[in-house]
Amino acid sequence: MGLFGILLALGLLMWLAYRGWSVILLSPAAALLAALISGEPLLASWTSTFMGGTAGFVARWFPLFLLGGIFGKLMDDSGSIIAIARYLTEKLGVRRTMLSVVLASAVVTYGGVSVFVAFFVLVPMTREMFKAANIPARLMPAAIGLGAFTFTMSALPGTPSTNNAIPMPYFGTTTFAAPGLGIIASLITLAFGMWWLQRAEAKARTAGESYVEDAEAIAITEKVREQATTSGDFDPAEFDHGQRSDDNPPFILAVLPLVVVIVVNFLMALVVLPRIDFSFLKSEPWGIDVSATIGVWAVLIALAAANITVIAINFRRLLRLRESVDAGANSSVLPILTIASLVGFGAVVAAMPAFAVIRDAVLHIPGGPLVSLVVAMNALAGLTGTASGGMAIALNALGSEFMRLAVEHDIDPALMHRLTVISAGTLDALPHNGTVLLLLQISKQTHAGSYLDMVMTVIVGVIISLVAVFILGSMFGSF
Repeated sequence: MGLFGILLALGLLMWLAYRGWSVILLSPAAALLAALISGEPLLASWTSTFMGGTAGFVARWFPLFLLGGIFGKLMDDSGSIIAIARYLTEKLGVRRTMLSVVLASAVVTYGGVSVFVAFFVLVPMTREMFKAANIPARLMPAAIGLGAFTFTMSALPGTPSTNNAIPMPYFGTTTFAAPGLGIIASLITLAFGMWWLQRAEAKARTAGESYVEDAEAIAITEKVREQATTSGDFDPAEFDHGQRSDDNPPFILAVLPLVVVIVVNFLMALVVLPRIDFSFLKSEPWGIDVSATIGVWAVLIALAAANITVIAINFRRLLRLRESVDAGANSSVLPILTIASLVGFGAVVAAMPAFAVIRDAVLHIPGGPLVSLVVAMNALAGLTGTASGGMAIALNALGSEFMRLAVEHDIDPALMHRLTVISAGTLDALPHNGTVLLLLQISKQTHAGSYLDMVMTVIVGVIISLVAVFILGSMFGSF
């Protein structure tokens, strides 16, 4: 009965979440349902196990969500995102519209801007470019998705995305884990995605398809908002708060904060922080495992430095600085509580005796720890429709076991980190994924018209890169 309760609770959680119910409400309700069927104490499961898992995730990751939300809002209101996108599109020209859109999406998200913030800026510009190049609008989501939430979220070394950060405390790694494998995965994903987009564009032209002006924009409803915040780190409701500048900065100044994020993150993670003696933090009252925390601290310092940089070079452009900062801060609350609630649900499930069956089945999948890791991340990301949520649930329940297996089998934790992130970024983009739903909504496109091309650019291409990284990592280890 325990296993049935777990599966029933998970099924209801995902189904109702897809229909727009708040995950913050659904997660404890589903956890209590599973506990009830399993015969576990309800109040203890809620107030102790569930809240312990939820509070632990918030305590660990709220600073990252907070600084990331502020950074994305400041980059948008200063006009920096528009300046970067326009510069790249002007340099590449109408003939390279697809490449322009992909690169513009990749640059801003690799630099730490939330994909949701990027969507609201990039979609209108992409619409103008597609209209000028006479490319069917149905291909917009596939092009933006390829640049915004594939290799820049999970493969490129140093990306400060939440997805790339979550494995760090479990494996004692940094965002630069397995840089060579990450670059290879990024190139494969980008090359395959561009091949498909160019093929789709050529096929559309041969068929006589052209750009057609779409209908009026649809407001972001509460249902879409709830779906989106399960898989992102920015609350779309805060996008219209603050004020965007009409005076965009020059490209060099616009891209400077993104450079600051990557450079400072690299220096802090690999040069500065490892050389500082933090031994005093191992004792009371701190009791901190610094080796598992340096990667997180590096990202936080990098985002803080980038926020200061944005304000310093765009002070006159940020017309309502306080409102922009407030909106960015507020935008982080709903996403982190949503994902934390999923982690709380996972904590209740992991505490049940029946979970031992699931754990043993996952850890003993033929092929070794790397196969088990890849299967677990793909399965949970696909079921939950969120890479970060699925990854957090899996690592919270099995992270220590995967680390133990890595030590036993002499596997570099950096390889585990990179496989974890790439694996979680594959099947998470199924039709019920919040990022997919929001992008289609903003683009005013439908699953029927656009999703097949999205599957090829944001799922199939990533799976191919995952296979390549798995083979190379198994043969040569991490590099």
